[in-house]
Amino acid sequence: MAPKIKARLVRQLKAKGKSTQAAFAIAQSVLKKSGNVDSSGKATAKGEKRGNMTPSARAKDRAVKRSGGKPSDYTYNSKKNTTRKKLSIRQK
Repeated sequence: MAPKIKARLVRQLKAKGKSTQAAFAIAQSVLKKSGNVDSSGKATAKGEKRGNMTPSARAKDRAVKRSGGKPSDYTYNSKKNTTRKKLSIRQK
């Protein structure tokens, strides 16, 4: 059975019109390059961690890596799979 992260990526690629064979090949290549799976297709520790995250948690994690802060500083838009930094309210 494929790691969760790989299975999810294959589903996304197939939904965009890729054949099953092409989707598996692309997913393996991309995930190997990013360190989420090893050359045999098994999930690395990083791949297991990200595979167990919700889409919201992954989006917030990307935002924290990109802009800093902590995950609770961001709100998640599930329709667009994006995050926005919460506005801080200045206290008087």
